Amino acid sequence: MLNSIAYITASSYLAAGLTIGLGAIGAALGEGYAAGLANESISYKPKMSGELLKNMLVGQAIAESAAIFALVVAILLLFAQPSSGSPIVAWSAIGAGLAMGLAAIGSGIGAGSPAGKACLAIVHQPSEKSRIMTTMLVGSAVCQTPAIFGMVISFLLMFMDFSSAPLYPAGAALLGAGLATGLAAIGSGLGSGLPAGAACLGIARQPKSGDKTMTTMLVGSAVCQTPAIFGIVISFLLIFMDFSSVPPYPGWAALLGAGLATGLAAIGSGVGNGFTAMEAVSGTARNPECNSETNRVMLIGMSVGQSTAIYGFLVSLLLVFTKMEPSTSLTSCLRLLGAGISSGFGGIGPGIGLGIVAASAVRWVARRPSSTVALIRTMLVGMAVTESTAIYALIVALLLLFVL
Repeated sequence: MLNSIAYITASSYLAAGLTIGLGAIGAALGEGYAAGLANESISYKPKMSGELLKNMLVGQAIAESAAIFALVVAILLLFAQPSSGSPIVAWSAIGAGLAMGLAAIGSGIGAGSPAGKACLAIVHQPSEKSRIMTTMLVGSAVCQTPAIFGMVISFLLMFMDFSSAPLYPAGAALLGAGLATGLAAIGSGLGSGLPAGAACLGIARQPKSGDKTMTTMLVGSAVCQTPAIFGIVISFLLIFMDFSSVPPYPGWAALLGAGLATGLAAIGSGVGNGFTAMEAVSGTARNPECNSETNRVMLIGMSVGQSTAIYGFLVSLLLVFTKMEPSTSLTSCLRLLGAGISSGFGGIGPGIGLGIVAASAVRWVARRPSSTVALIRTMLVGMAVTESTAIYALIVALLLLFVL
């Protein structure tokens, strides 16, 4: 039988493995994507291999930063001394590992898009290589925001003193906090990279539209961060809440479900919004005269595309703040956990689907401005139908919460 310190140490080792194991996935994929497009670029103009190699390495270095964040957290988990002998420290360590490891996945993959697309852009427009590299750096930096969210939550979970909190439900809340930010960051990190890559290619295609292209990229990338912000808000609520007012059973299931509801639902919205922003950036570069119209349709589409993440966020808030009666019944616990899982998983597909619909509308608005009204109408009707499955998941979650 492990004593409390050994239990905490073992959990920290497990958390360290989760952190760097998950954190290595995104950076490796992003760096591989960048190198693959660098090779393709060199095949077009072998004489530019030195310049392209330099650009590739800079882009890969930024994509690597997400994995470096994960490495730092993993090392802290390996060597930091437990703040107390309370078993809850073990759960906070695992939550910290999941927050950073999962968050690094999206940021690493997302940063690979501008890194690789910048190489292609430089080949096609060598005279704009300075502006293209600047766009790549800005876009890649924005992609790291969700990973930074994950690192912030990891540090809070590792270094705050939770020893006075009850193991149930606080342990599940801290695990849920790590999942909320970590999972939500996947979609936002990946989604942010899509408009950044499109901006690099857009500037190469139409250098005179560079300022408008950059503006559209920044607006689109900023909106892509919204699901990750939902995740970190739920994490803060779970970390700083008053556990004395929550019954251990079924409270643990409700708080873990709260983390899953927002974290999972945010994945779809983050990726879907990235598709929409990518098409808006490409459309602005192709037809800068229609920039205002393109941005307007982009923002409408992205606003609707946030709905599935909002449903998950709503269910999370209900799970955190709805007053619960103490019950050790397995049925009561899994009813609340199921509500979070329903809304969370139920938001992934619709979130991505909504982004596909909006992206198509934005693409054709830029090419056929005269069809804007018809395109917006079709987009909204199509998005309403696409969103219906997320509504089904929300209805089931509400039934689990308030009826059954």
